[in-house]
Amino acid sequence: MEKNKPGKNPPAKQEQPKKGNGTPSSNSGKDKAGFGTKSFKKTAPKSNETSGKKRPFWEAVAKVQPPKPAKTVEEPKKEHFSKPMPRKAAVQPPQPPKPAEPASPEPMRLNKFIAHCGICARRQAAEYIKQGLVTVNGEVEPNPSYTVQLTDVVTFKGKPVHIEYRKVYILMNKPKDIITTANDEKGRKTVLDLIGDKVTERIFPVGRLDRMTTGLLLLTNDGDLAKKLSHPRHKVQKVYHVTLNKILNRPDFERIQKGLELEDGFIQVDTLHYAGERKNEVEIGLHIGKNRIVRRIFEYLGYEVEKLDRTYFAGLTKKDIGRGHFRHLTEKEVIMLKHFK
Repeated sequence: MEKNKPGKNPPAKQEQPKKGNGTPSSNSGKDKAGFGTKSFKKTAPKSNETSGKKRPFWEAVAKVQPPKPAKTVEEPKKEHFSKPMPRKAAVQPPQPPKPAEPASPEPMRLNKFIAHCGICARRQAAEYIKQGLVTVNGEVEPNPSYTVQLTDVVTFKGKPVHIEYRKVYILMNKPKDIITTANDEKGRKTVLDLIGDKVTERIFPVGRLDRMTTGLLLLTNDGDLAKKLSHPRHKVQKVYHVTLNKILNRPDFERIQKGLELEDGFIQVDTLHYAGERKNEVEIGLHIGKNRIVRRIFEYLGYEVEKLDRTYFAGLTKKDIGRGHFRHLTEKEVIMLKHFK
């Protein structure tokens, strides 16, 4: 065999010179960037301050502080939600008006005094006085015009009475078979029995509805208002729904519209129209306050009233008031009644 022919075997590797410790040179195996490909001994990095080298530019930039702004006048700090938010007040149901009480009662006529005590209207009070039911300082006073003084002691049917300063106004939907009086000698149920102890003030009905008549009834202790609503001069409008025992024929319908001459005078109604398909139901409106006037109108023409219901009185209606129930008037309704013309 031929040995070591050119081009056949690679040249033998030359051994690098070794230093005294037998380790390769520190610069061996490094490229131009100074990073070695072989393992080297790790040493702790030296700080730039001790080594005298310049700090990297990013360290210098990081330590540069922006200039402080010039001092300005401090604005007052706004308090955000420092105060508790107010809560919404609870919705209260409407309450009857409570007028202020006067410092002391003023001298007034005896019939007016009785009316302001919540016993009855002023006209009825005059009748009670003439009947001898009212005493002043222990003696019967028959004169309704007597002026009551502050020191007088007034009694009605033997019981002391006092003026009711807090005015009460009740609107009732009266049922049938109930008496429209403060009390009944025969012991029958009255409109005040329906109210019971729900109203502490003494009140009385304004006007009358017969026992079998239903509908709107106003009760109060305001004698002046009761007198105003009862006086014919103010022409307080009242509307009734009438159910007859037979059909109201056209001639009688027209006679009622023109007016009728009854035993106590000429009667003129304000409105009249049919309210049912059979024409035995009518709506009649009038401002006359005579006793049993509606029933007497139809009885005069030969009709019998089977049902009679008052649906309207002085601008008030039965809306939201069930039969046998009542409610307090609102302040707006009281003002409307007092300015009624």
